[in-house]
Amino acid sequence: MKIEFIKNIQFTKLVKADGQLREFNFRKISGSKEGLFSVDVSDDRGNRKMFKMQKIDNTWKILADDQLPDWIWKNESIFNDLIEEELRNN
Repeated sequence: MKIEFIKNIQFTKLVKADGQLREFNFRKISGSKEGLFSVDVSDDRGNRKMFKMQKIDNTWKILADDQLPDWIWKNESIFNDLIEEELRNN
């Protein structure tokens, strides 16, 4: 019997978005070989905004979701850098 361990990767980073520091929570979805992260953050009213990021052409991209506010889309490259940094450190 072969036992395989998959490391759970989750981390939280503060990112300045829309003029304020916001706490973004990242979690790698296990079982996805191509790489997939779920990300969530609270908006000004305390509502959770959730989206997924996938590695496409060596860059982490937000999977299309028309309901996300602009302040999330504008920070896509920062999210890419944060994920890459965390993966290097693990």
